[in-house]
Amino acid sequence: MALSPRQLALRMAELAVDKKAEDVVLMDLREVTNFTDYFVICTARSDPQMRAIADSIQEGLLPQKQKAWHAEGYDGRSWILLDYVHVVVHVFLPETRQYYALERLWGDAPVERFEEAGGAR
Repeated sequence: MALSPRQLALRMAELAVDKKAEDVVLMDLREVTNFTDYFVICTARSDPQMRAIADSIQEGLLPQKQKAWHAEGYDGRSWILLDYVHVVVHVFLPETRQYYALERLWGDAPVERFEEAGGAR
């Protein structure tokens, strides 16, 4: 059974939390843009953790036959982007996340935050 874009985004957030990503948010962009439905944004404390989070998301979605349409940033060492068309994942180092401030840029979008316990708050 195929995942809806929301189910896909929620699963991505769970996978990020499982790898100890910090400040995990799901932004619902359906009413504010037409290029994607959701952003999943999270912070990693190091380059290895950033890669582990991105790898975990990609590997964790393979059983659902979900594969990133595009991935970039593995060589940039400050931001990895995984584009699944309806959901785009941003894994940032803290200073890069602060600089680009996507939550502020897309401030009209509803936001759900996730904690280590694995659920929205």
